[in-house]
Amino acid sequence: MSDATPSSAAPGAGPDFDSMTRDIADVPAVEVITTVAVHLMSSAAVNLGLAEEGDRHKDLDEARKLITALAGLVTASATEISNFHAGPLRDGLKSLQLAFREASVVPDEPGQGPGEKYTGPVFG
Repeated sequence: MSDATPSSAAPGAGPDFDSMTRDIADVPAVEVITTVAVHLMSSAAVNLGLAEEGDRHKDLDEARKLITALAGLVTASATEISNFHAGPLRDGLKSLQLAFREASVVPDEPGQGPGEKYTGPVFG
């Protein structure tokens, strides 16, 4: 997607939404899906406390929501984006699910963890 505005646009006229719409239409669906998945993974990792100064950002409730959303996206899109793209997303999802289980003071029962209603129980 391009941030550039056409040279014929007046300064301060705002974004050219027609141009932006055409740009997003050119992006393949697999790229949009994987980009969204990576954003969900990154945000979940931060909320699990896996980033620098992790404890400062740790919020397991937020991480649970993000992991569940990621699980739904990966599960629903896997047949559409092929194993080449879905495989690494599944691996990342499983790693986050295991990290959540490890970070929890009271671990969920198998099958009850974040996203496990979509992926099935996750075991280390």
